[in-house]
Amino acid sequence: MRKRNLTPFGHKVKQRLVEINLTQKKLAEKIGTSEVYLSMILYGERSGHKYIQKINDFLDMGEKS
Repeated sequence: MRKRNLTPFGHKVKQRLVEINLTQKKLAEKIGTSEVYLSMILYGERSGHKYIQKINDFLDMGEKS
C-alpha cells in the first residue's frame, strides 16, 4: 500500500488549519461535506470543485478556483 501525499492545495489547507487552530472535521462541517470527502480532496483523490471555493473563502486563503 502506497503512502498518500497531500496536494499543494492540501498542504496550504493543513497549514492554515494549524494557524487558526481548527480541525479538519470542523472545516468539513463548515463547508457542508464529510471529513472523509474533505480528506479525499486534500489528497487529490476527488476534484472537490464544488468545495474548493468554500474552503478558500472559509479559510480566507484568497485563492480562486
